[in-house]
Amino acid sequence: QAILREIDSFVDAFPGILIEGETGVGKEILARYIHNRSPRAGHAFIDVNCAALPTENLFQSEVFGHEKGAFTGAVGRKRGKLELADGGTLFLDEIGDMPLESQGKILRALETQEFERLGGNQKIKVDLAFIAATNKDLRREVEEGRFRQDLLYRLDIIRLRIPPLRERVDDILPLARYYLEEYARKYRRPVPEITEAARGMLIEYPWPGNVRELKNLVERIILRHRNR
Repeated sequence: QAILREIDSFVDAFPGILIEGETGVGKEILARYIHNRSPRAGHAFIDVNCAALPTENLFQSEVFGHEKGAFTGAVGRKRGKLELADGGTLFLDEIGDMPLESQGKILRALETQEFERLGGNQKIKVDLAFIAATNKDLRREVEEGRFRQDLLYRLDIIRLRIPPLRERVDDILPLARYYLEEYARKYRRPVPEITEAARGMLIEYPWPGNVRELKNLVERIILRHRNR
């Protein structure tokens, strides 16, 4: 609720947002919430999983796009994520895993709102907002030479931290009930009661996988639950 109140104070116009939190806390869900509350809600929300694009060429081809013949296998022109996000929001998930060389290029693109496709020389103008998310300490990454300090400064205009589930114990049972009802509808199962013993176990468990782990557990329970 504190995070949602903070979002209300800037959602009408935001230059850049950095969402911090452990894996599974719901960073992408929060990013989509911000987009849907913003004036850009009617336009695209384009996500980029930086961890899934570990090499410079792969990252730049996916994000900036490429021209035909830019590299072996580039048989035609490809529009990148930046181009697809024009008018909307670009979400850079796990930005701490972005290749180092590409960090300088993405910084320039975010600052100037223009870029070139790989193998091209034509400037492409875009109008987009951006949100980045990370499960890493980017300040430490800067100190150890794995992340550009100037990019961190550009991202760190508005910073939101989602606490891990173990730090917000009061959220555990409401989330469990929410997902029980959701998956019961999906799989046409009765909604099981949470016993006193089960409530104690849910609250005491440290949830290293956070909300994602809780969600997956509840889905597994519903799949096995019929009339018991």
